[in-house]
Amino acid sequence: MPHNRTLIGVLTPSSNTVLEPLTSAMVAELPDVSAHFGRFTVTEISMNEGSQSQFDLENPLNAARMLADARVDAIVWSGTSASWLGFDRDQRLCERIKEETGIPADSSVLAINDLFAASGATTFGLVSPYVDDVQERIVANYARSGLECVAERHLNETVNYAFAEFDEATIAEQIRQVAGAGPDAITVMCTNMRGARIVPELEEELGIPIFDSTAAAVWTGMKLAGDDPARIRGWGRLFGM
Repeated sequence: MPHNRTLIGVLTPSSNTVLEPLTSAMVAELPDVSAHFGRFTVTEISMNEGSQSQFDLENPLNAARMLADARVDAIVWSGTSASWLGFDRDQRLCERIKEETGIPADSSVLAINDLFAASGATTFGLVSPYVDDVQERIVANYARSGLECVAERHLNETVNYAFAEFDEATIAEQIRQVAGAGPDAITVMCTNMRGARIVPELEEELGIPIFDSTAAAVWTGMKLAGDDPARIRGWGRLFGM
């Protein structure tokens, strides 16, 4: 039976306390749109083997299979692991989700890449909570795809839960610092970082589009579900792209 609602399924790192309230807030003004969450274990972000194994395909796939029970219209991985593990990781995950559930799938990182392309960006500023070697991998992956990181700031934290403890003022300062290099766009690369609410004000202040990871997941989720992301107002330029 077809439904007249837009149901967005969102894969969530288990220790994340930011993306669920922010995602729900973004769609709160649209009574026919709702977000539904499925968690899988993610507690540490580093380049060690234990951290990387959290993102083995079967872990998010199990969560996606359960989200499919809710007959969601789209499934989005609202996490940024592919930014350091390789964009192909999310491409394979999304293909498998579609194969197994019949539901279209995308991710925060693939959405950010689409937004970079849509904005015509060739340079970008990178803001994250991560440690040095993770940040270096992100910069290198984007360089291989033809995007130059002209400025970056990171907070040198590995505990995923702790990313949510950094306040908006800290994130805003990171964004202002990378904006000084004049990038074509800026990304807040972490869905457990409280960047989304400050984006509109900072875009107006700095004159640079800012692609927050959590917002990017909602943007692509709306599109995949056949709904118009521009219906979401007050959360930044990306929803009009």
